[in-house]
Amino acid sequence: MEVKHETLPYQISDEKDLLDKERIYSWLSTTYWASERSKEIIMNSIENSLCFGLYHEGGQAGFVRVVSDYATISWVCDVFVDPTHRGRGLSKWLMEVMVEHPAIRHTSMILATRDAHGLYEQYGFTRREMMRRPVIEA
Repeated sequence: MEVKHETLPYQISDEKDLLDKERIYSWLSTTYWASERSKEIIMNSIENSLCFGLYHEGGQAGFVRVVSDYATISWVCDVFVDPTHRGRGLSKWLMEVMVEHPAIRHTSMILATRDAHGLYEQYGFTRREMMRRPVIEA
């Protein structure tokens, strides 16, 4: 699936072959939620998820990953737009495309975040979810 933005020179695709995995690893290694993940774990998570890449003529500009059983539940995670591309409504567009994707639009979706609640609430997410995180031992 590929979707072009109506007015901006961007597109979103769910084709994994287009993903710039090195760039994604670089982005995620700077975040509060994924900075402790190894490169191997990030690469495995990409391989085993439905992924959306946001692209500009200069390369990949954003990413969102969804873990799903494709029947009842989808967990939205690793939402990231490169800082040089922010402020253009691209996070909203990523969410619009993701929540309407035919493979998961019928599933209940969850996510866990410390920020951007206003963005996610626009797409029906609420702040009442709970999440258990395992203790990762080195």
